[in-house]
Amino acid sequence: MSTWDRDEATPWADAMSQALVEHYGRWATGWRWSHDEGDFDGGPVGHWCCPRDSVTTPEETLTRVVAALCEWRAWLESLAGWIEAYPLDLRTVEDDRILWDRAARNLILQVTDRTGCGSGWHGHCRQVLTWFLDRWDVAPDVAEGLVDSAIGGRFASWTGPDHGLVDDVAERLARSLRPADRAPSLEPPTDHLERWLAVREGVPWEQARDSGLNGPVTPYRDGAAEDIHGFDGALDPARAQGLLAALELLRADAARGARLDFALLQRWQQHVLDTPQPPPLRNLPAFAKGGRERYGITPDIQSRLDVCLSESAQDADRPLPLTARAARAYLDVCFFHPFYDGNARCAFLTLLFVLAREGIALDGVLLLRRIAFRADDPRDALTLASYIDLHITETRSRAVSLD
Repeated sequence: MSTWDRDEATPWADAMSQALVEHYGRWATGWRWSHDEGDFDGGPVGHWCCPRDSVTTPEETLTRVVAALCEWRAWLESLAGWIEAYPLDLRTVEDDRILWDRAARNLILQVTDRTGCGSGWHGHCRQVLTWFLDRWDVAPDVAEGLVDSAIGGRFASWTGPDHGLVDDVAERLARSLRPADRAPSLEPPTDHLERWLAVREGVPWEQARDSGLNGPVTPYRDGAAEDIHGFDGALDPARAQGLLAALELLRADAARGARLDFALLQRWQQHVLDTPQPPPLRNLPAFAKGGRERYGITPDIQSRLDVCLSESAQDADRPLPLTARAARAYLDVCFFHPFYDGNARCAFLTLLFVLAREGIALDGVLLLRRIAFRADDPRDALTLASYIDLHITETRSRAVSLD
């Protein structure tokens, strides 16, 4: 068993870790951080133990990997919510120590509950508190020292801290902070939503080619539905069913001339994500493209999105090509990133809705679903408009030739 664990099971688990990181990003590294004396001592993951015990049949093993990865991701998102609960700033730390204290206390309690205070749990607790300080701009080397000093070696394996100790560690950490602990020359993270809104105003949308001017198009085949069957159905039949239901709904909405806004997106997204209620608007920053783009959050994000989406309709005072309006609405959804999941699918449905509202459907959508577009490059916006125009032109041509 030891030989098999060393020569087969552990190398396989390491290879799986590498594959997950390459596919999803560095955050996936922690999927094997199991409770107690597992792969890595004292982690928050319960669906995985270690290669020797968790690698069994292919089906069982892959099911455990998926469950562990999802569990780790959910834990990270939960931590992010607790860390973001209080907007903290070292420059006003003297006035806000109670908030720093409360945030640190909550995080310690979250870690003790999640890890069960088994073997090595305090290592993850130190890491989480360091992440907390790093998020609020404490210099990394300073953060590690402050956390170690506040804990003072008083957390121990297999022993949960009492409330008095938790309160004391949190208070020590909060009281030790100084404005000078701020990381030097720290630039605020780029908000790619704001980048997009600036780019959006400068794109010469009126220059987009527009074969939509030639009137409605009825394709010889339903390209959107066929792509969903082929692409999404291969990933997950349930995913395809949800997307097809949303496609049918958006076409009915287009036929009645519905106004495009967040509420309409919610109706479709409920089918896309198969949720019992319309999914809510996100209330935390969102990330895409492996973390390379970050979309910020503001109190008026829904009203800003609604204003942008309203511009997808025809406007006699500010006439723009249909291809430009469809491309712009698609990118609005991408970069507002209104939902916690499924935003690319929502953007695709939005584009189809804008076209359908003016009587146009497509017999192919390949260029509209397989290529990523950047928030800060105005050339990408007109490129997408040209792809839409190409699909309209080819759909119209094939429909005429088959008549």
